[in-house]
Amino acid sequence: MLCLFSSFAQIDSANIYIDSLEAGFHYEMGEIKFENGIGTLNVPAGFRYLNAEQSRYILEDMWGNPLDTTVMGMIVPENRGMLADDSWAFIITYEPMGYVEDDDADDIDYDELLETMKSDATAENEARKKEGYPTIEIVGWASKPFYDADKKVLHWAKEIKFEGTESNTLNYNVRILGRKGVMVLNAVSPMNELPEVQKNITPVLSSFTYAEGASYGDFNPDIDEVAAWTIGGLVAGKVLAKVGLLALLLKYIKVILLGVAAAGTGLWKWYKKKTEVATVRNIDESSKS
Repeated sequence: MLCLFSSFAQIDSANIYIDSLEAGFHYEMGEIKFENGIGTLNVPAGFRYLNAEQSRYILEDMWGNPLDTTVMGMIVPENRGMLADDSWAFIITYEPMGYVEDDDADDIDYDELLETMKSDATAENEARKKEGYPTIEIVGWASKPFYDADKKVLHWAKEIKFEGTESNTLNYNVRILGRKGVMVLNAVSPMNELPEVQKNITPVLSSFTYAEGASYGDFNPDIDEVAAWTIGGLVAGKVLAKVGLLALLLKYIKVILLGVAAAGTGLWKWYKKKTEVATVRNIDESSKS
């Protein structure tokens, strides 16, 4: 009985600690002008915005991602906290890769591309196992790639299976093409959140507007750089996560666990989920390196 009371006390301590962290976040609504001057975010109905500093704190110190100075913020559902077991968010970054030509958009066989991505993941898993990391399987498209040629927006979603996990993970990607780069909105969540993500994808897609002179139609071939990437390249990316990622996860998660040591299975589930979020995000973002 004493052990049971001790477990309840530990869980209460964990909940109090998590509530105190959540209370420290400052959420914003309405129009957000990014400091880099690239454009404006109009926070969609049903969402809240966290600025770059807070987002990086969550991503790096709480979820275990490596340093990423490109993070501009996150939009999160307003009906749940960032530390809730069912939390998810669209992470906002900007990639100044140049003008992405979209001539290949109608010619891509996405089913064939998926098979190539699966094969690449299988081959790279051998290296992951040698390093002692769990394998990752691309199960399939959770939402098949679609390019809106009028709005210059590309989006797709992958279903990913982590070795040793019971449920699969959703990785939803949005790319808004611009004159000198691509605005990136990247969501990672449990697969059972797919209906909610899909329900909100339309307002999310229309939430960002490039600044005057920075939109796709403002491209000047005489002075602007053309990206090495095309539409197909944006979807394919690279599958292998950055070296040492899981070691970083273990390092950063210890900071959080010090305050809520042995807090019970609820916190352990939260930890496992966030390591998956960090891993998927870095698989997707490793194409930068």
